[in-house]
This record gives sequence, structure tokens and C-alpha cells, in this order.
Amino acid sequence: MPSTMLKKPVLLIILDGFGHRDDEDHNAIKNADMPHWNRLWNKYAHSFINASEEFVGLPKGQMGNSEVGHLNIGAGRILKQDLEKINANIASGDFFKNKTLINAFESLKKNDKALHLLGLFSDGGVHSHLDHFFAMLKLAKQCDLKTVYIHAFLDGRDTPPKSALQYIEQLESHLKDLGIGKIASISGRYYAMDRDKRWPRIELAYNALTLGSPIHVIHAIDAIREGYKREETDEFIKPTSIHSEKQKAITIEDGDAVVFMNYRSDRARQITDALLQESFNAFERKKKIKISHYFTLTQYDQNDKKSSAIFQPTSVNNSFGEYISKLGLKQLRIAETEKYPHVTFFFNGGNETVYEGEDRILVPSPQVATYDLKPEMSAFEVAQKLVAAIESKKYHAIVCNFANADMVGHTGNLNAAIQAMEALDTCIGQVVSAMESIGGEVIITADHGNAELMEDYENKQAHTQHTTNIVPFLYVGRKASIKPNGRLSDIAPTLLHLMGEKQPSEMTGQNLIELND
Repeated sequence: MPSTMLKKPVLLIILDGFGHRDDEDHNAIKNADMPHWNRLWNKYAHSFINASEEFVGLPKGQMGNSEVGHLNIGAGRILKQDLEKINANIASGDFFKNKTLINAFESLKKNDKALHLLGLFSDGGVHSHLDHFFAMLKLAKQCDLKTVYIHAFLDGRDTPPKSALQYIEQLESHLKDLGIGKIASISGRYYAMDRDKRWPRIELAYNALTLGSPIHVIHAIDAIREGYKREETDEFIKPTSIHSEKQKAITIEDGDAVVFMNYRSDRARQITDALLQESFNAFERKKKIKISHYFTLTQYDQNDKKSSAIFQPTSVNNSFGEYISKLGLKQLRIAETEKYPHVTFFFNGGNETVYEGEDRILVPSPQVATYDLKPEMSAFEVAQKLVAAIESKKYHAIVCNFANADMVGHTGNLNAAIQAMEALDTCIGQVVSAMESIGGEVIITADHGNAELMEDYENKQAHTQHTTNIVPFLYVGRKASIKPNGRLSDIAPTLLHLMGEKQPSEMTGQNLIELND
């Protein structure tokens, strides 16, 4: 039986990367002029909640991220994340008994073909982890594979901007000890892991994988050093092949196998499509490859039949979106391009389904090289469309993501991040005012920290990665108090409570708001 139209629609605003830290030093949020945010914080019930580590299904000490955050928020329960699942599988030894991988490796050996490992090589833990590379290399050694190549994508975003040397030195040492494997190419993630359809970047990475890059050096370490000389930090190091003048570049050839070592899908999809899809037309591929086996650590696209996921996704039943659809309620998801998958696919539990009664608004992100060049991004356009949606009075529940604190925070540019926060504050004022005018209620929170720490105190580099800091939880509505020790998985049950709906049994989070009516 559908629920009747509620008197109090609810809006969830997720300020991506908007963490809390008391210290004002190198804190873009504390240093920004944010009158609307400060007024709301001082007037309404608020607290802080946990958004990282075991509170969101990650290992202790592991910072949260947008994918994990939105999964937990939308699911209303703590979901054991891929990093934890894969770590446990390796630790138990089951990883080294994977028959599908073993059979594929045996086929490569029989046909004298190569194995190529692609992926982000760091211990950032957001998209991948170097320990998983080491486990895959161990399995290749166990299967007596002779020809194994690594195409390492450099981080500098979930790790310090200039930290790649230590990771590549660690990889070189590991390969030497293992007696197999060679680094074939290096590429900054800016190129190989674009997710915003900036295809010229992907094309450069694709060409390095399939043809070889015009930039080449003898040793992988030199690729990084030469990049630094060009004033490129890890993330931006141009695709570089590793070979001598007399040698050909090591590339993916027909019949070779690929294992993509990223477990997070969003930044792995575009390069995967370029390598696999026959109908691909985003750029002209000078060389098309017939790959014998294309493995991904996790499922990147449930509609892709050409790749095989080593670890299957966890099914999430009765996520917030699915549940309120069953109740006959109308909902809206809105974000700009950079965070659109998070308020849709990830918020829906990693499900591509658009539920009945679910509308979506995508606002294009600005086409700039890095977002410190346009700190406001598309926040004003998101706010404008969101205000119109609120005033339409069509929706029982709205979920909005503002990307600025995270995406500008990732640039490490403090002044730009401060400008981003001030633009964000204007948007918060407009949107909350619109909700108040129709008698609605608002929860403002974040999925993880970032912009509250813009310098790494240990190495004095810009701090471009996420943090493990707590995040704000602000309720703009009736008189209330907030329960302590909340976590992201408590947000969906809290929204349902405000909407006058019971939470489904699958949701194990708790309502955080005690109304004082």
C-alpha cells in the first residue's frame, strides 16, 4: 500500500570530502567565510559521525572514500568492503586456489602468452592496494608463468603527491625476489583512470598499453624522476614505456591476458571499455587487441559480458532507494558528473536499477584540467536545479551531493579549497531556504574527510588524500538532540524516521535523531 504524501519532505545533502578538524591550520573549511553554514550549525541540532575504518566496513586506519561512504549511507547498514574481503581471501589462502585464474594462467603458459597486471599501484586503499598485486604475482609464480608484465598507474591523490618512488622501488625489489615480472609501463592516474569522459587522457594511456608511448626510459624509477623534472607529480606523470632504445615497447598483444587490479569500479571502466568493447568509438584505436582473458578484481559493469570478476558483488536488499520506492514514494538524486555515480549506483547498493518513482538530475562538471582552476565547479547549477525540484513539491526524499570539498581538496591547493567552501556555503543557504519555505527538513553530512587537512605535516607536501576524521551531522528541522557515536549507516534509518516510516529489517543502522516535540 503506497504511503500518503508526507507533510515534511526530507533532503539529504552530502558534502563530499567535508570532514571535521578543530585545528584551523591548513584547514580550508575553518578558514573559509561560511555564514550560512555557521548560522545553521549554531541554530540546529548537530553532532559528528564516523565515516572511515571499521565504522564503514574498512580495515582499521583506512580512510573512507566516496564509494564506500555512499554505499553505507544508502544501505543503512555497515557493508564489509572489497578491501577487507580481498585481504581476508588472501590471508586464508583461498586466493591461491582460484581455479578460474589458475586455468587461465595454465592456458597462457601452454600458448606462450603474457599476463599483464594493470592498476593503481599504491597502498592508498581507495581504488586498490599493492598487497593485492603481490598476491597475484605470487599466484603467477605458483603457476610457473614466465612472462608477466606490470603496467603501474601512479597515485599521488590517495597518497602524498610525490610518493611513487618508494612504491616502485618496493615493486622492483619484490619482482627481483620473486624471480618473475617486469614493469612495462608507468602512467599517472590522471590519464589511465579518468572517469569523466575526457577521452584524450584515456587515449594516451591506451596507446602506452597497446602501442608503446613515445616517452620511454630504461628503468621505471627514471619515469618518475623524469616526470618530476617536468614538474609532474605522481598523478600527472605522462604515460611512459619502460625499455631501452634498442628494444620494442612491451605491450598487450593478441592472446595475452589482463588482470585489472583495481577493486573500485568507477575509474576503471573507461580504460576497460577501450581495451574490450568492439563498438568502442570515443577515439580511434590505432591497434585493437584480442585479449584471451580479461579479469577484473571486482565487477565493474554488470552488463559487461567480456570481462570476468574475481570477486562478486554483495547483494544489498532494501537499500533506502529501493525501500521507499516500494512504499510508493517519489525520490530525486542530483549531483554533478564527478559524483553522479555515487548518488545513484553506489547509493543504490551498487545496483544499476533506477527504481520506480526515482528521478535523477545530472549536472555536467566543468571541463578543466584540475578543479582548483574552477573551485565552484558546477555547484551553483546543482543548487539552482535542486531549488527548482524542491519548489515543485514532487518529492518525498531528495539526495544531493556537492563535490567541491573533495574534488578541490584533492588538488592540494588551500586557497582554491577555501574558495570552494565559500561557493558551497552560498549553495547551502539557497537550498536550505527553499526546503524551509515548503516545510521540509534537511540533514547535512559528509561521506569522508578531505578539505579540512590540506598539508601533510610529516613530509610538508600538499595533503591531497582523504582523512579518517569524523564528519559533521546537522539536522535542520524540529527541536531535537542527536545520539552520540553515529556512523554513516545510521543516516538512512534516520531519514526514514523523519519521514514517519519504519526501517526494514535489513537495515541495522539506528535512528540518530530524538525529537523534543
